[in-house]
Amino acid sequence: MLYPSIDKIMTKVDSKYSLVVAASRRARQLREGSESELPRPKSHKQVGVALEEIYGDYIKLEARDENEVVEEQKGKRNL
Repeated sequence: MLYPSIDKIMTKVDSKYSLVVAASRRARQLREGSESELPRPKSHKQVGVALEEIYGDYIKLEARDENEVVEEQKGKRNL
């Protein structure tokens, strides 16, 4: 059984898309060496730990304007 359940974690985010994006970004940070603040995570995988952090309010999600995302992507391009 998945912990935390999708029903419980959806109370913390506004959409499944936001959840997937936030969890994947955090999982990448964890994979690259960032430490989790969870005292005893139930999951051994980075995605599971990221979901536990979001559910436990260790991670706060910020709503971003679409223009900010576009500008950030333009800045990353090296042509």
